[in-house]
Amino acid sequence: MEKYDIKPLKTKDIKVTVPGSKSITNRALLMAALSEGECFIKGVLFSDDSRHFLKALEDLGFELNIDEKNKSVRVVGQGGEIPKKNGTIYVGSAGTAARFLTAMLGLSEGEYVINASEQMKKRPMKPLFDVLKSMGSEIVFLEEENALPVKIKGCKATNKERVSLDISKSTQFLSALMMIGCMCKEGLEVAITSEKKTGSYIDITRNMVEEFGGKIDFDGHVYFVEPKPYSIKEYQVEPDVSAACYFYGIAAIYGCKALVNNVHFDSTQGDIRFIKVLEEMGCKVSDTKQGIEVVGPTKLRGLENVDMNNFSDQALTLANVAIFADAPTTISNIAHIRGQECDRLNAIASNLRNMGINVDEKEDSITIYPGAFHSADIETFEDHRVAMSFTMSGLGDISLTILDPMCCKKTFENYFEIIEGLC
Repeated sequence: MEKYDIKPLKTKDIKVTVPGSKSITNRALLMAALSEGECFIKGVLFSDDSRHFLKALEDLGFELNIDEKNKSVRVVGQGGEIPKKNGTIYVGSAGTAARFLTAMLGLSEGEYVINASEQMKKRPMKPLFDVLKSMGSEIVFLEEENALPVKIKGCKATNKERVSLDISKSTQFLSALMMIGCMCKEGLEVAITSEKKTGSYIDITRNMVEEFGGKIDFDGHVYFVEPKPYSIKEYQVEPDVSAACYFYGIAAIYGCKALVNNVHFDSTQGDIRFIKVLEEMGCKVSDTKQGIEVVGPTKLRGLENVDMNNFSDQALTLANVAIFADAPTTISNIAHIRGQECDRLNAIASNLRNMGINVDEKEDSITIYPGAFHSADIETFEDHRVAMSFTMSGLGDISLTILDPMCCKKTFENYFEIIEGLC
């Protein structure tokens, strides 16, 4: 499907089930591979990103039993060892696979080539490369300096390691080190040099490390990962709150009701904060037995400043909701989203301007001025979140056309099938 012409929304009562969390799925896969013995993972997301992760683990020699129909994977962990000591893996456009697997291979006893898509080659990797080289890994850049693809020769860490890390461009670097810290025989200390010290995805990682049997201490500046082996027999992946938020956004825009099954406020995912933002804009929110329900208001309120640093995956979602508010909305502290699948701040600004919406784009923020818009083609820049968020705006009287809609396969491959069912 090269393009998707959005049809008007026909239902006022939305009830959907979304896939498992990509972030949690890929963290669980990595830690299961590092575990001692078998781990059965339920609720697995099957998408482009997770399939690249699974294929990479298979190419490294890990034994997997994959059951897409029942959304499960059984992984036979090797206690921190990589079965194959030489090999080549391909991580596609998956930032989690690129960062997490690079870190794991950097502390291995083997030599590997890590290939990636053109999109992933442009994304930040230098902070992680610098840390791994400081620990003794040998890294040869096969194309551009400090970017994938690379050849990496691991260093088996036998002493207590202490490294420094800047996480201003991506917290995935720290998450990667947290999870592979168990491979350091005497533990790993990570001193954070950036102003940003923590974040929602780091909290997810810390919680999951402890669920898998590890332990991480944090004194406000330094993370200490204890050298405890992972050992867990079964793990349940949460539904993807990021995916759920598109349907909550639809409810906010069109004054209807949306319930997403099994999503609750006790979720560990940072994007759950987006629902509170919708509440501030006038939505009625309740956590029912089936899942969180959002009912849109007669008129949405604009918000003067929403700091989205810790749930920035929803910046695109909020930008589309903001079109329909009664006053301008400013989304701030999101400079880092310029280095994600695309320059997401530019994607917001250029597409909204193409629709006739006024915006004020700055280096780390954007202000959206609500108003009438016209039909337009939405350029997705091969970014799944651009495709899914702008679909929300086109479900009313003014239709939009999404170019390259199937880039959503990165995290939510049946998204447009669900949208069709609502139209």
